[in-house]
Amino acid sequence: MNPPNPSFILASGSPRRRQLLESLAANFVTIVADVDETPLPGEDPTDLALRLARSKAQAVAARNPGLPVLAADTVVALGSELLAKPQDEAENVSFLAKLSGKPHQVITGHVLLANGAEAAEAPVTTVAFRQLSLPEMERYAATREGLDKAGGYGLQGLGGVLVESISGCHTNVIGLSVPAVLRLFDRLKVGLV
Repeated sequence: MNPPNPSFILASGSPRRRQLLESLAANFVTIVADVDETPLPGEDPTDLALRLARSKAQAVAARNPGLPVLAADTVVALGSELLAKPQDEAENVSFLAKLSGKPHQVITGHVLLANGAEAAEAPVTTVAFRQLSLPEMERYAATREGLDKAGGYGLQGLGGVLVESISGCHTNVIGLSVPAVLRLFDRLKVGLV
């Protein structure tokens, strides 16, 4: 349910992003942006995350003038390979096998548009998975938790047990770096509530 007289718009349908903002007692509404999320040939993961977040913010701002708009997009990169949302359980197992025993980067592009200005950040968090067995990967994929998440796992859910270590902002892996959001709102002098 959206509150009356919101302070800003979250351009995302992600329940995880919504929960993170609600934990800050933020006063916002959500409007989903429909943008093409296809990476450009050779596009750097950070550039991709920022471009998609900017596209989402601009699309929602164009239809809703007057309110600040926050958008985010999360990209999972294993070296130069991007791991989007798996299409099915088999692809989810494939993603987990690639991530097993290795570190990877989670980049969330954040863009805030307000009063004709833009503030943007793309924090990078390094996540290292434990060495996973095939039965363990298959059990996790069978839960279907990872199907709607970049990289095929959810840190805040059952996927948390797959992780050996995290270096950087943990909420960035969930889909919205709380420290980055606070910095962007401060930079553009926008209130969360």
